[in-house]
Amino acid sequence: MPGTVLLLAASPVGRGRLVDAASVLPVLAAVPPTVLSGTDTANVVELADPLEPQAVLTRLRAAAAAPGPLTMFVTGQLVLDRRQRLPHLALARTTAATARYTAFPWHWFRDELRLRPAGATTLLLDLHADAETWELLRSTPLDSGRGNAVHGRIAPPPSRRAVAAPAYMKAVATILRSGVRPPTEQLHQQALTRIARESAGTDLVLSTPGPSAGDPHAAITAAVQSGRHPEADALAARHEQAAVAAHGPASEEALHWAEVRADIAMLAGDAARSCHTWLTVAGVRLSAGQAPDAPAVEAAVDRAHHQWTQIRDTAHARELGAVLAELRGRVPGRREGALDHVQRQLRQLQTQP
Repeated sequence: MPGTVLLLAASPVGRGRLVDAASVLPVLAAVPPTVLSGTDTANVVELADPLEPQAVLTRLRAAAAAPGPLTMFVTGQLVLDRRQRLPHLALARTTAATARYTAFPWHWFRDELRLRPAGATTLLLDLHADAETWELLRSTPLDSGRGNAVHGRIAPPPSRRAVAAPAYMKAVATILRSGVRPPTEQLHQQALTRIARESAGTDLVLSTPGPSAGDPHAAITAAVQSGRHPEADALAARHEQAAVAAHGPASEEALHWAEVRADIAMLAGDAARSCHTWLTVAGVRLSAGQAPDAPAVEAAVDRAHHQWTQIRDTAHARELGAVLAELRGRVPGRREGALDHVQRQLRQLQTQP
């Protein structure tokens, strides 16, 4: 099965730039696609200093939908949005004041990769952080999603006003230009060795292997890929019940398994059940005191909204649409006009038998 490679290099234009991210792309582009991916054939998608978060999301979504192995090389700098203080990948137009609207939320990587088979995704990261983001990441690890292998480094802000080079990613590219692709963990260690003198032990090193064979997500993925959706749902339901018993219905452990079941329903083509589950998850999160603009809340309502548009049974659509409209009033999300869209669709549904 062919692999997919996403090369993403992004950093702001102007005074806010900490790293010349795009300078690594010519070196990576000189590596044969099959060596970048470690597969017999591969497709490469390159994004150099993109301007808009939605453009990055579109390319990421397409890469995540590819059935074969996905390898992502991400180079750039991290900033915090001032409203929620969540890490974002700065894009060309990003400034400290506009990060929420002009940068790419890091949790979108996690969200878009969540449906990929366990163990099928590898991220190699060379990131630089500004002072605020660095302080946050020293105590809160960067979440790139469960089931993904993640290797790389996060460099601290420079001690003087200078634009850094993406030394780790250039080391990775140089090793790969030999035409031989070592196992990813070995590649990572070789790159760290090459930049050891430069980094002087100050970097945050990222090294998370893929899931083990006993990971329940791998078993669920295998069942879904074989079309055994009821079996996958039953397995996820058992883990959800165990999490509720151990941690409570509003715990992240229990909600995670509810979200897995919503995804299974979507993959099985049951849009109504998927929508209902996402609405329930959003309601539980809000009742537990999570903010309406919290990423997990916004994501749950956005996914409920999307699944609602796929429901073909008019009665189900009307029933769930009323709940969705109430939630949209509280959780408008990042896309303008979401509540208006629900209300317009509900009015049309009222005229249908």
